Amino acid sequence: MNGTASPMLGGVSAIHVATVLEDCVDQLAVLGRIMPASYELRPDVNEMVREEVSQLVEGQRDLENKYQSVLVRKLELKHTTKNAGKLAEVEEDVLSTGRDLKNSLHTFGRTLRQNPVTGDNIAKVQDDRDFVQCVMVNTMDELIHNCSFQALLDAVHSEKQRKASLQNTIQKEENGRKRVRQLHKQLIDVKKEKEMEMQQRNEMIAHLKDQLQEMKAKTNMEGKYIKKCAEVAVTQTQKRCFLSEKEMKDEIEKLQRQIDEETRANAEIESYLRTHHASQHIIGPDGRVISMDLSKKVEVWMEKYETDVEDKQRELDILKASKAKDLERLQDLTKLYKEYEQVVVEDRIAKEKERRRAEQDNIELKASIRLQAWWRGIMVRKGFGPYSKKKKKGKKGKKGKKGKKKK
Repeated sequence: MNGTASPMLGGVSAIHVATVLEDCVDQLAVLGRIMPASYELRPDVNEMVREEVSQLVEGQRDLENKYQSVLVRKLELKHTTKNAGKLAEVEEDVLSTGRDLKNSLHTFGRTLRQNPVTGDNIAKVQDDRDFVQCVMVNTMDELIHNCSFQALLDAVHSEKQRKASLQNTIQKEENGRKRVRQLHKQLIDVKKEKEMEMQQRNEMIAHLKDQLQEMKAKTNMEGKYIKKCAEVAVTQTQKRCFLSEKEMKDEIEKLQRQIDEETRANAEIESYLRTHHASQHIIGPDGRVISMDLSKKVEVWMEKYETDVEDKQRELDILKASKAKDLERLQDLTKLYKEYEQVVVEDRIAKEKERRRAEQDNIELKASIRLQAWWRGIMVRKGFGPYSKKKKKGKKGKKGKKGKKKK
């Protein structure tokens, strides 16, 4: 059919077809006048609805039985034969029956959601009747004048285009809803992920705070320990020096007592010898008085006294010099100890700072790695930077949403 009249449409045949179309137009006009605005006030409206629903249920049941029989047939063929042609035909029957069942289920659901006797349905029927009547009138006029039916073909073509446009709009709306559900699910996942990251970071912050408190407590304990150790060492050194000084004082007192005893003994001996030297006279056989040569002994004892005093004085000087050296050495050792203690404290502080700096660098490195991974994930999910190709899908989704709003 190309819109031109065939040989059968010339003469009587074209007039006959025009007459039939005129009868149809008259019947549609009469039907439009006698059709009520609504069936809701009629007493048999429930019966009409029940019959229509019964017909839909019966058709749905028949399609289900047909689909079940086709599935049983498919299973039987799978177990009994290996013919690929028959299996393909049965598979095609299954798919076709499944599509019919899906369409019937969609129609059945739409019918249950809508009341068939409301004014909206009657208005739709009136619109369809007016459209059919208009198409038939145009077709009849074209048959009478031009012996063609191009108007009918144009009407069918325009109606197909309108239906296709409507289906396209419905498909876009469904795609938009799917996209919205997908984006909503992604948003929920991202929200959960961010909440988990926030929880992990809070736990990390709490852990770092605990470590900081532990480190402060440990540093305070180490400082107190070092201070106490230094105080104990200084106390021990002072105690040893005090004991050494006391021993040296005791020895000095002992030597002084010995010197006093020697001086006293020397004085007594000297006194005795002088007295004895003054009174010691011996009468010889011839009656002469002979004095003993005690002066030499006195000189010897005096020299011995002086020698002993010099020795003791030398020993005392040596002890005093040794004491001074020991005291000087004690002061040098105390000063050196303080310097070593300062160096040790500074070295420990430097090591502690270096260790803390290393820990801080490690923490910052891990944080920067997590931040970079998070940013890469954001770029991938949001389509930033090199991942911006995915924005086209987003634009399509937005167009679908706009189409939905316009509708």
